[in-house]
Amino acid sequence: MNKVAIVTGGTRGIGEAISVALNEMGYTVAANYAGNEEKAQAFSDRTGIASFKWDVGDHQACMDGCARVSEFLGPVDIIVNNAGITRDGVLFKMSFDDWNEVMRINLGGCFNMAKAAFGGMRERGWGRIVNIGSVNGQSGQYGQVNYAAAKSGIHGFTKALAQEGAKYGVTVNAIAPGYIDTDMVAAVPPMVLDKIVAKIPVGRLGQAEEIARGVAFLCSDNAAFITGSTLSINGGQHMY
Repeated sequence: MNKVAIVTGGTRGIGEAISVALNEMGYTVAANYAGNEEKAQAFSDRTGIASFKWDVGDHQACMDGCARVSEFLGPVDIIVNNAGITRDGVLFKMSFDDWNEVMRINLGGCFNMAKAAFGGMRERGWGRIVNIGSVNGQSGQYGQVNYAAAKSGIHGFTKALAQEGAKYGVTVNAIAPGYIDTDMVAAVPPMVLDKIVAKIPVGRLGQAEEIARGVAFLCSDNAAFITGSTLSINGGQHMY
């Protein structure tokens, strides 16, 4: 039976590239999305990958969404926690809602999705959870105390859950992308973006497909001995 993967935020940007990569590996992919139904439908029409709508920051919605995917496609074997938002601003001007919404979706979504699928993975003796962190969760970033805290939390969440899943054949890893050529990064003012690229040793933005290849590897049987790790794909921007 084909393994079933859910990719949150899986119809656009990095998430779309991940969904396509896992589909090309032969997995049955469910691409989650939260908002734009028209774009999600266009994604499904273009790729043949089913899309499912729910808010990953809503615990019950994740439980119900995973149950719906299982009903239509089969038990969930792989979770890629990719969904995320930004609400940037310096702490002095940041509202509690800006803080809370980023934490609710970016970090809370990892808990919600893992909670929904982890038990079944344990019972079947095989599972893959890949959490998408960020270089800014590793190094920090001015004006992103909410985003950096949430992404840093993902890295700690990954290491702790990996210890719980290891003896059951469930691996839990993270990928920390650098600046990737997506719509989110395209919204950065050109002068700021030029300064960012100047600090990347390879001299360019990353491509979504480069992140997707890392996810695909960590979801494969070839990565069975890797758990609790963070793979940094950032062009050398941050090394540690």
